[in-house]
This record gives sequence, structure tokens and C-alpha cells, in this order.
Amino acid sequence: MMKKYMKKWLAAGLALCLAAGLTACAGNKTEEKEETAKSETEEQKEDAAEEVEIQVFIAASLNTVMTDLAERYQEAHPEVKITYNADSSGTLLTQIEEGYECDIFFSAAQKQMDQLEEDGLVVEGSRSNVVNNQVVVLTLKDSGTSVTGLADLKNAGSIALAGGSVPVGKYTRQALVNLGILGETEDVSKITTQEVSEALGGVEISEQDNVSKVLIAVTEGSCEVGTTYYSDTYGYEDKVEILEQVSYDLTGNVIYPICLVENKEADAAQTKAAEEFLAYVLSDEAKEVFESYYFDTNVE
Repeated sequence: MMKKYMKKWLAAGLALCLAAGLTACAGNKTEEKEETAKSETEEQKEDAAEEVEIQVFIAASLNTVMTDLAERYQEAHPEVKITYNADSSGTLLTQIEEGYECDIFFSAAQKQMDQLEEDGLVVEGSRSNVVNNQVVVLTLKDSGTSVTGLADLKNAGSIALAGGSVPVGKYTRQALVNLGILGETEDVSKITTQEVSEALGGVEISEQDNVSKVLIAVTEGSCEVGTTYYSDTYGYEDKVEILEQVSYDLTGNVIYPICLVENKEADAAQTKAAEEFLAYVLSDEAKEVFESYYFDTNVE
């Protein structure tokens, strides 16, 4: 009888111990889950705190290559959001002068960068020349045009031409001056589209406010020929025919400078992110990417 009670007592004790152990385990698991959730929340907060956005103003002709560079950069720096504003360099300069928030300015010409520096908006020591480009005369494939280049541009039925404040429009005008088609002037960017038309015998000219719109006018067939940059033909090799790659002797070098912009709204993290992205754009890795998009990186 005594043995029977002893067995019951031992069984009850084991049951209590087992229950206590399970409760302790459950408690430990709950605490572990709470600690894990807390840790994940803290990590998310830290990640969110590290996220930073930079505003990069780029000439329209840089849009494709810079999109590629941003994607490559963000693979290693996912916390950095790069927001591009792509337009003509003249428009971008005006926006910065009017107070638009900008961390980096990448211009298609020195003129706009010079003006920004005169305005005191370039961070000292941050300005660098990045790439060279080349003006081209192009047409839609199989267009049947009799135009072979700038010298006989007057033979075109219609021309897509950027305005004088747009770098590619300025370089085109400079080339026409050097060919003797346009008269000498102190500032070729002030030569109006109407004056260009008259010098070419009254040919119809559709003025565009950036180089990308010139390309669209030609590829859509609304204009017979147009002048863009060689880099703009990337991805359009099957659609357009390059009639002439205009010599640097006619246009001068088509240098693209870049700089950090004085941004009073930026905090320390944003400023650092802008500095690091600028360094990447100037790196050997980026240089190879620029070359793959038909830019010339020999800017010495």
C-alpha cells in the first residue's frame, strides 16, 4: 500500500516539475521573441535613420548613363536615394539660382558652371571636368535626305535644333560660324533660331529646349535632320543614321563639368552622401561606364 502511495506521489511530483519546465520554456521563448522583435525594430529604425536622399541636377544628355551609374552605386549603397532632375544646363542653372534644392550639378557646358561659380554656389575645390562629347548631325534611317552634314544643312526639308541657351544648340551655332554659314559674333548663344533659318535659306527649323527633344523630333520623323550629341545615339543605332560627327575644330571641346552645390538645406548625412556619390562619378569604374555610352573620358 505504501509503495502505491509513493508511486502516486512521485508521479504527481514529476508532473509538477514538467509543467514548471514547460512554463519556463514558454517564458524563455516569449522573452526571446520579444527580444528578437525589439532587435528587428531597432535595426529598422537604424536603417531608416541612415537613409538619405540627394538631389542631382544633370544635363538631359546624361540621363541614360547617369541612371545606369545610380543603379550600380545603389547596389553598394542601398541607403542612398539619388533623385535626378534632367534638363538643359541653362534651365538647371536658372533653377539652382532660384533656390531649388540641389546637391550636385553636372552640366553639359562650362558656361553654366562658370556662372554658378560666379554666383558663389559651387563648393570650393569640388569642380571637375568629367567627359567630352561630340556634336553629330543625324537623320532617321532610310529618310532619303540629301544632307551630308552641317555644310549642306540648307538642303534639309526641316531641322530640329536646340535653342542657343542649350549647350548643343550653342555648339551647333559655333560650328556654323566657323564654317562661314553664320556671321561672327561675341556670343553665339544669342543667335536666334530665326537667324539660323535665314542663313540656311529659310529652311524650317523646329526649336527644342533640350537635346533629348531634338532626338525625339528626329526619331519620330517630325524633322528630317537634327543635331544632338554622339552619346544620345546610344540605344538608337537601329533607328538613326549619323550623317556627320562634327569636328572639335568646329565646335571646340564639349566638356561636361560637375560640382557640389552649396545647399544650405542639407544636413551632414546628405552632404556626406553627395560627396561620396561625386567621388564615384569621378572614379575609374564610372569612367568605363561613360565610355560604354559613347562619351570620351579624355578631358586632360
